Amino acid sequence: MPCDMKTINQNPERRDRLPREKVHDPYETRLKLREPTVCPDCSAVFSNGRWQWMESCPDGSHQELCPACHRIKDNYPAGVITIAGTFSRKQKSELLDLVRHQEEAEKTQHPLHRLMGIEEKPESIEITTTDVHLPKRIANALQHAYKGSLQIQYADEDYFVRIHWTHQT
Repeated sequence: MPCDMKTINQNPERRDRLPREKVHDPYETRLKLREPTVCPDCSAVFSNGRWQWMESCPDGSHQELCPACHRIKDNYPAGVITIAGTFSRKQKSELLDLVRHQEEAEKTQHPLHRLMGIEEKPESIEITTTDVHLPKRIANALQHAYKGSLQIQYADEDYFVRIHWTHQT
């Protein structure tokens, strides 16, 4: 019996059994790393299936860049926070202290959650991060401490978040 091409093309269900990615992260490790693996840039250690901080590098460690250092090297952020408004210009150092404090608290448990850069612009401050969780933590801290207006936009099929926080005085 000949195959009816129209019927096959109209069926949206895939038949090759390959799973579709819901969120695409080009920096996610596809293959299991050999344990232990140490990042030569930041000294994070991949052990027990995750990246973590250790007091010393285990003997016989392999070396490979962790996803956060890879993003930093490529200048490819996973999160962007824009802090805008008159309040951001008046209280810039206080706001940046809060941002750095949130990064330190997050980074102690999650080595891949880091700041990439802070760029001060005339009307705003733009912060880039290596993951999507740290920007949300920073935004929640800003909102809790100073109120203001918060907008969060997640990319549909990409590992990326854009946050805009504004406070006018």
